[in-house]
Amino acid sequence: MKTISVLFFVIASLVLFSVNVKTQDNVGSHLPEWKLVWHDEFNKDGRPDPKSWAYETGFVRNEELQWYQPENAWCEDGRLIIEARKEQKANPAYRAGSTDWKTRRQLIDYTSASLTTKDLFAWRTGRFELKARLDTDQGLWPAIWTLGLRNQWPSCGEIDILEYYRGLLLFNVAWGTETAWVGAWDSVRKPIAEFNDPEWSTKYHIWRMDWDEQFINLYLDDQLMNSTDLNNTYNRSPDTSNPFHQPHFIILNLAVGGSAGGDPSQTTFPKRFEIDYVRVYQPGRIGQ
Repeated sequence: MKTISVLFFVIASLVLFSVNVKTQDNVGSHLPEWKLVWHDEFNKDGRPDPKSWAYETGFVRNEELQWYQPENAWCEDGRLIIEARKEQKANPAYRAGSTDWKTRRQLIDYTSASLTTKDLFAWRTGRFELKARLDTDQGLWPAIWTLGLRNQWPSCGEIDILEYYRGLLLFNVAWGTETAWVGAWDSVRKPIAEFNDPEWSTKYHIWRMDWDEQFINLYLDDQLMNSTDLNNTYNRSPDTSNPFHQPHFIILNLAVGGSAGGDPSQTTFPKRFEIDYVRVYQPGRIGQ
């Protein structure tokens, strides 16, 4: 009996140690548990749930090459597929002689999709977790990110939970400066080559954001990649609010080319961005 009691004590100690270690990854180590408040597991084949997702359409930002359209997103085998295609179509917004990058292009050369929870769901703080696989060929620019509900970019605030281009993974937080359309950035860049894994882009990985009143912590496969102190993220004049003290909505997109994405001309299309799940947690006890 003594041997059994000692063994039980050792096992119980290890379990308690394990639980304590896990809580250190929470937004605050004082938070014992998380409550799942919103998620999409993409388990139903067909179009994404319209109660959860809306779409961006057309040429949207960063002088990117793709035309966003809902047709390039669907659910299959428990995953959300966002597919970038090389296909030529007439630009319905084309205007001869225009100098605007969205309307001066007579033709669309690439299509893709961008899904968003804007006007449907938004959250202020919490744990955001997603599992995804991304193609890393030249010219691709996949991202899962958030924007605040108030103010124009960058004073609305931007959080890049997952972003990739030109061989780099980025973990970014941005807010406003004195100059319109110019952001202040807390950015970490991680070359994929540093993983020393030639099969890295064929595997699913877990990205996570832990966001509370004091910090935004960004993780990849449970490794802390960037930590932003929210005492330093107040917008500069004329707006001096903190964009991370307001609700944010989620965007999932696969861009092509543009101001950062690179040259896709040597890449064979179609290419896919595959998302297994997106989950949002708030502090609380199970069963609440």
